[in-house]
Amino acid sequence: MAIALIILGAGMGTRMNSDMPKVLHQIAGAPMLVHAMKSGAALNPEKTVIVAGHGAEAVGKAAKSYDPDAVIALQTEQLGTAHAVAQARAALEGFEGDALVLYGDTPFIRAETLAAMTAARLTHDIVVLGFEAADPGRYGRLIMQDDQLDRIVEFKDADEDERAVRLCNSGVVAAKAETLLDLIDAVENDNAAGEYYLTDIIGIGRARGLTATVVACDEAETLGINSRAELAGAEALFQAAARKAALADGVTLTAPDTVFFAHDTVIGRDTMIEPHVFFGPGVTVESGTTIRAFSHLEGCHVSRGAVVGPYARLRPGAELAENTKVGNFVEIKNAQIAEGAKVNHLSYIGDADVGERANIGAGTITCNYDGVFKHKTIIGADAFIGSNTMLVAPVTVGDGAMTGSGSVITRDVPPGDLAVARARQDNKAGFAVRLFEKLKARKAKGE
Repeated sequence: MAIALIILGAGMGTRMNSDMPKVLHQIAGAPMLVHAMKSGAALNPEKTVIVAGHGAEAVGKAAKSYDPDAVIALQTEQLGTAHAVAQARAALEGFEGDALVLYGDTPFIRAETLAAMTAARLTHDIVVLGFEAADPGRYGRLIMQDDQLDRIVEFKDADEDERAVRLCNSGVVAAKAETLLDLIDAVENDNAAGEYYLTDIIGIGRARGLTATVVACDEAETLGINSRAELAGAEALFQAAARKAALADGVTLTAPDTVFFAHDTVIGRDTMIEPHVFFGPGVTVESGTTIRAFSHLEGCHVSRGAVVGPYARLRPGAELAENTKVGNFVEIKNAQIAEGAKVNHLSYIGDADVGERANIGAGTITCNYDGVFKHKTIIGADAFIGSNTMLVAPVTVGDGAMTGSGSVITRDVPPGDLAVARARQDNKAGFAVRLFEKLKARKAKGE
């Protein structure tokens, strides 16, 4: 059965106290909306419709950065969840499969849970995701009758007996797209909030003889984010789960609570990660590597046997081959470091290719930016770059070549050559003593 995702992301999120749409606030380096899209993507949806309102342009941009084929539907007035789903009607014209309604501010629903809902749809017309709440509070209640979901009652409209029910509504619902939209047409807003509730489709459907059921999940999956405090709590939940998964996968975390993962971090087993390491989006670390303390990695690839840090920064486009070494206070950006090469201390290597077994001395900088354009530096295999060398790109240092410490290299260095580019040293006998005496005398006179 074909699947269409309808992800609601039109709310302003006033409790976030932010100009940014709520669904764009990030967890583990990705907007909440993207987390919801990733969960649904496991079902291989034929269509993905994002219902946007406040900040629709930014919401659409974020959605399309993850799925360029996502369709953006506008909800110009916030009149309730049923009204929001109805805005997807045009995008679903001609679609004959199932529709699954998700929420952009509910980022933790597992793909397995959504798969269970689609399986339940084979035997029921409508499937609702529910959970047993530790504190039902103001959640809508799922009212069962004879093993069927009979209706959903919002807390503010529930009577005393209905409020005693602990099976609560997550808001996630699956049905045939045509059925869903037909039921929504019958929803009215005669309730305490004057809104068109998506939950009303259950009572309407049951009155029409349709079947409905509930798939239950853990309450943590249904966590909705409505405030900065809840966003911080969600980040903590994600990180705790990511650390637990890494340990189970054979990754050593010497101080797990100090390591932070992104939503897409991939770490191979037998990798050692020391304290206070931060992974931004787009990082893959192969097995058997060492990431030492206080390092920051983003948009990079680290191969087997490499050692990174401490206090290293790998920026987007950094590619480290096997058995490389990037040491303390080294920054790598958009550069390929070939097998066995070493950049050990206090260096910046950007827009560069570093050859096999090359040694980059302390304080080396690739001067890659002229104020308008970026230029490339090429360092050959077995090259030796002396400490405090400035490599003014575009420039090439050939295989087995050397640069003298303190050099400013502006021309290509042929293979095997030694390049020295610095002013000749001139020692002036006794000049330091005479200069200090003169300066001290001026100070004594109050000059």
